Amino acid sequence: MSLEKNTRPPRLDATSFRAALPGVVKPAYDRDKVAIGVVHFGPGAFHRAHQAFYFDELLASDPRWGICAVSLKSPGVRDALSPQDGLYTLAQLDEQTSFRIVGAILEVLVAPEDPPAVFARLASPEVRMVTLTITEKGYCLTRDGTLDRTHSDIVHDLGAPRAPVSAIGYLVEGLRRRFVAGISPYAVVACDNLADNGLRLKAAVVDFAREVDADLAAWIEAEGCFPRTMVDSITPATDDALRARVEAAVGLWDAWPIQREAFTQWVVEDVLGPDAPDLAAVGVTLTDDVRGFERAKLRLLNGAHSTLAYAGLLEGHETVFEAMNDPDLSGLVRDLMTEDVIPTLTAPRGLPLRVYAEAVLKRFRNPAIRHLLSQIAWDGSQKLPFRILGTVADALSAGRPVERLAVPLAAWMHFVRRRAAAGVTIVDPLAETLIETARACTGEAHSDVARFLLLERVFPAALSRDAAFVAALEKAYAALS
Repeated sequence: MSLEKNTRPPRLDATSFRAALPGVVKPAYDRDKVAIGVVHFGPGAFHRAHQAFYFDELLASDPRWGICAVSLKSPGVRDALSPQDGLYTLAQLDEQTSFRIVGAILEVLVAPEDPPAVFARLASPEVRMVTLTITEKGYCLTRDGTLDRTHSDIVHDLGAPRAPVSAIGYLVEGLRRRFVAGISPYAVVACDNLADNGLRLKAAVVDFAREVDADLAAWIEAEGCFPRTMVDSITPATDDALRARVEAAVGLWDAWPIQREAFTQWVVEDVLGPDAPDLAAVGVTLTDDVRGFERAKLRLLNGAHSTLAYAGLLEGHETVFEAMNDPDLSGLVRDLMTEDVIPTLTAPRGLPLRVYAEAVLKRFRNPAIRHLLSQIAWDGSQKLPFRILGTVADALSAGRPVERLAVPLAAWMHFVRRRAAAGVTIVDPLAETLIETARACTGEAHSDVARFLLLERVFPAALSRDAAFVAALEKAYAALS
């Protein structure tokens, strides 16, 4: 036996967690008295850092909302957490990192290994909510947001709806069993940042169900609750350094701890009804204007992130924290947010935009978060139309200048051009087209910008023809050369 195994502390589990070192927050409830009221598909890092954290808070006052976590493919989370009785450590990264043992997950299932157990949970009257963090592609939707009937998982599930492999297939089969049993449907809460996520998921579920049973589809359409949501919290990946840090701070060995920034946000459309968990009591924002929150996050936080990524990489910076320590870049981002973006937004109730912008800037300066600019720079052709170009269009319509807004776009063009010239991989669905465009560039602003503006999947034709926008892009491109 190795020295490491001889000296390792006990593994975190339902017995050992009580021996965690002072300062570690432990579950403030008796887990033996907790019932499973939530099924969650996709128990990756973000769910365990985010939704499970909120339910862990709620369980202190209402024991009905324990979680059954369901993996649709990989057994990795089950294999790590089952020996720990579902317990894991959440490290909240701030100027001073805090540690919390989360106990909200009572069961972890791997759907392909035990479909009957998943169906039993979905059909249980005690389960009144199903949440999902399965990434955008997990919803099996087309580019226009409708059910993708050509997706291999959907093709399979439509042919064998009682033995699904997709999230939508499981949702529909679970709802069918409740329909047959006369049990009200569970609320379905998508927690992936997909615009109008609840509306799109409901439409896809109803569309799928219509192929199974027209009466079932009509019941889901009439009775089903699919709120729109928005989620936010930076959640770096777990690594051995985190495991070692948690082991030292907690005094127990945890196979799969999770880390995130201290800031966390969950916005849910206020349509859940009287039988829903009291999420507002634990800090969830219930609102009738999720779109307003989405738009603010997309343009202020995500737009600023992309600006820092492309402009920061051109200056040789590696992380958001490093870029924010560059006075010129931090000044650019602050001015862009306050002078260019905020005037295009209507503040939703409960979100003062200038306060939100300052909170975003503070998050970017968090020294405990190592957020790579290169990772934020991925998929620019998909992100920039929503993060920057919408603001540009609104500013032009209002007769406001767009010189600052042109900077991240010009920086992206240089980023693509330099990557292509160096033969470095460009992570983007349009990578081949981008490389072809970049290799035709000469470094001269007028001709290079014109080539990029031909990318119709990035730049709308109306913008590409706008003289003020083109002039601002060429000026920014030349300045960054």
